[in-house]
Amino acid sequence: MADQMVRTRGQVNLAGLTKTDYKGRPTTLCQGCGHNSISSQIIAACYELDINPTSIIKFSGIGCSSKSPAYFLGRSFGFNGLHGRMPSLATGAMFGNHKQIGIGVSGDGDTASIGMGQFKHIMRRNLPFVYIVENNGVYGLTKGQFSATAETGLTLKGHGTNLYMPVDIAWEAVVGNATFVARSFAGDPKQVKELLKAALSHNGIAVLDIISPCVTFNNTDESMHSYAWGRDHEVALHELSYVPPREDILVDYGEGELIDVTMHDGSTIVLKKLEHDYDPVNRSRAIALLEEANRKNWLITGLIYIDTQQPSLFDIYNLPDTPLNRLEESQMRPPQESIDRVNAMMFR
Repeated sequence: MADQMVRTRGQVNLAGLTKTDYKGRPTTLCQGCGHNSISSQIIAACYELDINPTSIIKFSGIGCSSKSPAYFLGRSFGFNGLHGRMPSLATGAMFGNHKQIGIGVSGDGDTASIGMGQFKHIMRRNLPFVYIVENNGVYGLTKGQFSATAETGLTLKGHGTNLYMPVDIAWEAVVGNATFVARSFAGDPKQVKELLKAALSHNGIAVLDIISPCVTFNNTDESMHSYAWGRDHEVALHELSYVPPREDILVDYGEGELIDVTMHDGSTIVLKKLEHDYDPVNRSRAIALLEEANRKNWLITGLIYIDTQQPSLFDIYNLPDTPLNRLEESQMRPPQESIDRVNAMMFR
């Protein structure tokens, strides 16, 4: 409690930084854009977790969402890649220095259209990476065309009516064997922040599908990506609290069944069941829940699925403690005796 009071007074965290040190440049997105709310919660989550911004590397593709990394963690390195190509860029960079914490911000077009192939492969490889999809159902940067996540029958001025079935990013993530899948709503900043904290501690790919209303092109009350629709249809699976490994587990909930999920670093996600008797480690139940939510037009939010036992990409390759881009040449080259032995075999 005392630590939280210090934070709210704007003093330094355990990294010796103020919350201002986690900010980026002033946003150029529309006032009220859900992306700005998400950026604010990334700032808050990293500050409260005492993460030094220099240990984070940011990635993005193309679109309004992919401009977002400029607006948070100004001290972090970042790469803005080609449309839909963020996963391969992130994989290469993270292999170069697996000690960095990777955060990627994509959009429903950047991920669910041109980037779907790369999205599938980063999930199956289980790269330790926080993959945020700022999902607004439109191509806002090119004046509001339907994206792959736009619901069937949505009508937008100047673009007619959408005839196609939408892509469900959370469902695709569960089916694609992602080891952490969550959905949230930009209008619920507390939940967004707690999910971000949990994702930053996950040893594997953490996919966060965040419904992020576009206030310019797709915010009619009937749109499933609007603030009004989200508030009226949000169904939280649980109350969520993230407990870092250094703190005692103190839960401020009343009576009710709790589920503790222990992460690889000793931190804990504490889930309090609400009206749903839901277990986030049951993959088949996660798929069934998403299908039910789609049928009933529910905006299911919370931690949908988690697997803390699957080895990450770096575990599979047994990378050394020293990042690859910090190794000396003598550590990377085979010894001369090995080179001589190979040459001798070639010229027998």
